Amino acid sequence: PSGTQPRKRPAALIASLVLAAAVLLCGGGGTAAFLALRDSEDGQGAKEPQVAVDGFLKAVYQERDAEKAATFVCSAARDDEKISTKVAEVQKYVAQYQNPRFRWPTPTVDNQTGDRATVSAKVTMTTADEKVAEQALRFTVVRKTGWWVCEVG
Repeated sequence: PSGTQPRKRPAALIASLVLAAAVLLCGGGGTAAFLALRDSEDGQGAKEPQVAVDGFLKAVYQERDAEKAATFVCSAARDDEKISTKVAEVQKYVAQYQNPRFRWPTPTVDNQTGDRATVSAKVTMTTADEKVAEQALRFTVVRKTGWWVCEVG
């Protein structure tokens, strides 16, 4: 016999590999939690899906306030430029027609599953010279820290 002993795997190497794997797995979970929380809403959303939609409609059509409208929109969909464009479009109608008024009945929750709801509303514009126009809108609303408008169609 040559006097060499069979090689044994060092226990320290195995322990360090297990520790490294655990750190990677936990670190990955921590990263996922960070990304999920990073997209969280700032502030408190509405108590009900239709309340979020109604607040959004009031801010856009009656108050014509893009900043206020944005407070009802989820962070993933909050695009200040698009909201301002919509408010400017409504402002254009106001300038174009005789004293237009915008109204809508209480928005209706068409479908709600867990933290997601579909809400519809029909906005009616009436002018002083008795012109009437209607627009049916459908909203996707999600619940995070309350309910937030995420899509308008």
